[in-house]
Order: sequence, then C-alpha cells, then structure tokens
Amino acid sequence: MCQIRHLKYLAPFSLLANIMLMTTFIICLYYIFEGEISYIDKRVIGNPARFPAFLSTIIFAIEGIGVVMPVENTMKKPEHFLGCPSVLVVAMTFIMTLYSILGLFGYFKYGDVLRASITLNLPLDHWPAICAKCFISLSILFTYPLHFYVVIDMFTRYTTPHIQEKYQNITQILARIAIVCFCGGIGIALPMLEQIINIVGALFYSILGLIIPGIVETIFRWENLGRFNWIMWKNMFIILFGICSLLSGCAVTISDIIIKLKERTS
Repeated sequence: MCQIRHLKYLAPFSLLANIMLMTTFIICLYYIFEGEISYIDKRVIGNPARFPAFLSTIIFAIEGIGVVMPVENTMKKPEHFLGCPSVLVVAMTFIMTLYSILGLFGYFKYGDVLRASITLNLPLDHWPAICAKCFISLSILFTYPLHFYVVIDMFTRYTTPHIQEKYQNITQILARIAIVCFCGGIGIALPMLEQIINIVGALFYSILGLIIPGIVETIFRWENLGRFNWIMWKNMFIILFGICSLLSGCAVTISDIIIKLKERTS
C-alpha cells in the first residue's frame, strides 16, 4: 500500500480505518461498562514524576502535523480546513472527545493495570475483543501509508533532480520498501509500545507541532505582531512549552527504556 503515490487514492483506506476504529471504540466501551466500575480506589492525580510521559503521550495522540499541510493542499476547498467551524476544529474536537471518554472510563475500569493500548486489557477468548484487536491492526495498516506519504513526498522532492529520469521510478520503489522495512525493524527490535509513543511524541511532535510553528509564525508576522505584541508572547509560551515537553519527555522515556532493557537482560 505504501507504493500508492496519490493522496486521493489513500482516502478510501483512511475512511475504512476510521470505521474500524469507531467499531473498536464501541467494543471497548462495551467491555468497560459490562461489569461494575469502581471509583473509590482510583487516584485522582498520578505520580508527578510521570507527568512528562503523560504529556508526551497526549502530544503524540493529538498531533497530526505531518499530514495537516498535505491534506489541506489536496482539498477541493482548502479554505474550509481552518477557521471556526472548520474541518480541523470539528475533527480535533471529535477526536479529543473520544480520547477523553475512553481514557477516563478505561482508567475507572482497569485502574493501574491499564496498558499502553486498552485493547491489550480486553479478554483473549472473546470474539468481540479479538475483532477489536484485528481492527486496530488493520487500521494501522490502512493509515500508515497516509503518514508515509509526507516522508516519501519530501524524499522525492529533494532526490528527483539528482537522479536520471529512467531511474526515478525504481529509486522511489526501492526507497519506499527500504523505509517500510526500517520502520518495521525498529518495531521488532524495540517492542515497547508505550515508550515508542512517548519518545515520538516528545522528540518529534514537540519540535514539529510546537517549537517550529511558533518560530515560523513569529518570523512571518514580525512586522505586525498585534497589540502589545501578543502574537510574539503567545508563540514564546508555545516554544517554551515545547522545549520543556521535549527535554522532560525524552529524559523520562529514555530512562524507562533503559529500565526495560535492564529487566530483560537480568
């Protein structure tokens, strides 16, 4: 699927993946509310030392910075992407609502034994739970090419002028295969879902989604930063927040990875 080179052909797969995710969401809610939910023994506030890891997970979950621009550029009416209401606002509100419901009631149900993916807490011998896990796997399979599109688009843009025309097609095919194998190799070598999510959120999405946009907007609007330079102050706050998320999230996650590796080797 990563050999598909046009974003519009990936849209049906993305739609199918969203349907599967919604079905999985419903199945998870079914198991959450199937039995009694206890609120008494649940902590209102977790360990403050784990807050950077939590923040990294949140950044990973809500950041779609890699596909924002390609999606907007390929829309029939890109002016509908931003604004209020807009495609971005409606989509993110819906996504955050689903995350909040599943995260809150999932914790009420499973407590501290809640795993990195709530589907891992579902029973292993119930067919709805098995379907939910299959749907999650298939949705990742169908949406991976959408995120992959940005990477290969940048690769093609910078390498095409330096490659002879007759070799451009085979080069792109081999590059796509190599990148997919590289990502798969990382997943096999480091089967730590929670830590991988945290390190990606802290390292990459803090930079791409918080720090760089703040810097770019400040430079772009330097001649008109608004009353009392509020745009500059706003962006300074976002940049500092991104730097704090980057440093603290990476430190905590790397420490977790080291501990996990030591546990496996001991």
